[in-house]
Amino acid sequence: MIEDARVLREEFVPREVEHRDGEVTHLSGMLEPVTRGEPADTAVITGPSGAGKTCIARYTVGRLREQHLDVRSQYVNCWQNYSRFRALYRILEGLGKTVDIHRRSTPHDELLDRLRRYDGPPCVVVLDEVDQLEALDVLYDLHSLPAFSLVLIANREAELFARADERLTSRLRGSETIGFDRYGLDELASILAARARWGLTADAVSTAQIRTIADAAAGDARVGISILRSAARKADRADRETVTDDLLEEAIPAGRTAVHRKNLETLTPHQRALYDAVDEVGAIEPAPLYEAYRERVDDPKTDRTVRNYLAKMVQYDLLVAEGTSRDRVYRVADPTTGHAASTAPHATDDDR
Repeated sequence: MIEDARVLREEFVPREVEHRDGEVTHLSGMLEPVTRGEPADTAVITGPSGAGKTCIARYTVGRLREQHLDVRSQYVNCWQNYSRFRALYRILEGLGKTVDIHRRSTPHDELLDRLRRYDGPPCVVVLDEVDQLEALDVLYDLHSLPAFSLVLIANREAELFARADERLTSRLRGSETIGFDRYGLDELASILAARARWGLTADAVSTAQIRTIADAAAGDARVGISILRSAARKADRADRETVTDDLLEEAIPAGRTAVHRKNLETLTPHQRALYDAVDEVGAIEPAPLYEAYRERVDDPKTDRTVRNYLAKMVQYDLLVAEGTSRDRVYRVADPTTGHAASTAPHATDDDR
């Protein structure tokens, strides 16, 4: 049944994208100076999880490189590369400048100096989940390098700016923001139908089943693709020629759980400490949660940073925040629904 597994993976960037023509045109226009050897203004892409931000950024930059030989690019996932060193290292790695860099002994300033000395073609750097960076001052440093143009991806602009100091804020305020909304049911169904068409045998999934998946995903393409992948995998293992309704029923919670698990695995150590503190008690208010977090780490972050961490985990359906800011309670989310769970979620799906 599965003819091309690549298109069923979240990170796959298709040759054609749907329902984001305006966003592609906007970002392409912002990056146009790069084609003349000039730095482009920083672009900020915002929107909820699964709205296509990463896909569109990578697609647009990829198309730019196809059309112009003298353009380079590098993608950095800041959820995985959240420290200043890791972020700079990943950029240098894409430029082939890390051969003699030692992760334990090379100072941060040396990495930045190498970027300053870079004299190759202009480079577009996509910093995904940029609000995950431990220290945003690295953005100020990168912003000052004329050879590099930045595309910053975050869920919410306000939370990104809330952590920036005055000098960085003054630079970012001049950036143009491209906002993404969640996909509608018809839009997401169309995207999933294209993935099924490219990756599965003909008629493996019916139109009605595609719409069921899109409805279950609630506008989140990551969840929708994960459900489709889980359904195809289950049918493949059962030696079925098509996805049956009973397999699809099993695939919906399984697909959600797979996304939940991946989000959980990519938490930073401080975020994981917060999650574990909530998980341990089931429900907890902010004040005792902050105290439990401080007991778990050696170098606790500020309360503002902790609030940003919690907001991030709520956005990614890892935690549920109940009540107003005055009487708020945090609970772990059930991976199969995204709603509050009475006990800690555990992975049970065959997508391991």
